[in-house]
Amino acid sequence: MKADLYSFVGIYSRNLDTLANILTKGAEFAAANGVSEAEMLDWRLADDMFPLRRQAQIVRDFAVQWPARAAGLPVPAALEGEPDLAQLRAAISEAKAALANLKPDQFEGRDEVPLTVNIGPMEPTLPAAQWILGFATTNFYFHLSMAYAILRAKGVPIGKIDLFAGGL
Repeated sequence: MKADLYSFVGIYSRNLDTLANILTKGAEFAAANGVSEAEMLDWRLADDMFPLRRQAQIVRDFAVQWPARAAGLPVPAALEGEPDLAQLRAAISEAKAALANLKPDQFEGRDEVPLTVNIGPMEPTLPAAQWILGFATTNFYFHLSMAYAILRAKGVPIGKIDLFAGGL
């Protein structure tokens, strides 16, 4: 499988802008409607789904961890605990800065490099490109979409255009 793994750095970075944008709009809506920031971050679509806070954490983690794995670099730590909005914004900014430091040559020839990653009940070994294309990016967009859906379900006035806050 051949992929331009470095291109995902830009994709993840732009979509971190999208995450920051929808979180800001969610916070503005919550404040205008007497909803605390903590309550907003605990919003969820269904009882058995992650809340908005966790969806945002996962988006940030996938954005910074998977390019590092693909480039053969140390994997940054996951964003742990229950961060507030300021901490989420800071983590998004830090992730964007980390992505900005990555260079195309760090990804050259790495498409077929086998990566073994623990994903709960499994620890498969797949080529780096397969991880990025088939697992990481799919999950990244899923959790970004869930953050968007949670906010929409609660009445936040966002639309499809808000998913392009970071550009195309």
